[in-house]
Amino acid sequence: MDHLRAVPTGAPDEGAPAVAGAAHLADLLKRSARGDQAAFAELYDATSARAYGLALRVVRDPAQAEEVAQEAFLDVWRTASRFDATKGSAVGWLLTIVHRKAVDRVRSAEAASRRDTTFHQDNQPIAHDATAEAAEASMEARRVRSALDDLTAVQREALELAYFGGYTHTEVATMLDLPVGTAKTRIRDGLIRLRDSMGVGSA
Repeated sequence: MDHLRAVPTGAPDEGAPAVAGAAHLADLLKRSARGDQAAFAELYDATSARAYGLALRVVRDPAQAEEVAQEAFLDVWRTASRFDATKGSAVGWLLTIVHRKAVDRVRSAEAASRRDTTFHQDNQPIAHDATAEAAEASMEARRVRSALDDLTAVQREALELAYFGGYTHTEVATMLDLPVGTAKTRIRDGLIRLRDSMGVGSA
């Protein structure tokens, strides 16, 4: 799959087709893994607006978001055989790829910006407080990533959509083809387990 149609770049919830059922999307992924381009095209049409919307929430730039979504779908085409329906939904698996691509794009941009300003930073006094805060933030981010690895797949995908993707509980339920109550339970249980993994006491 060397070329994809342009990702829909309008607001993902305005006039976008409803995301297909979880079982159907899982079937499309399995068929894509066998090289079925028609199945992949249908999967793309059903989920590309959501993918673009998530990418835009992370990178905050429409052109960059479109590129991220395109790259993510190329990865989906190449790695569809890795999807395991017993570990989560098809749309959750797909949007996790989109989210990681988007985060990588942001980190790459930040790294480039740091390289561009290194000379000026080296010639300016660095406040100890600012350095300590940056180090603490970096350590906290590593702790969160490590704690996320301790969650179940279903808890992690729900949390990633709700807190990294910025979706509401209702939107998460729709995207994962779940009742709202089930989505809320997964998010709540994931947060409890995340808190416990990080050693954070309850409020």
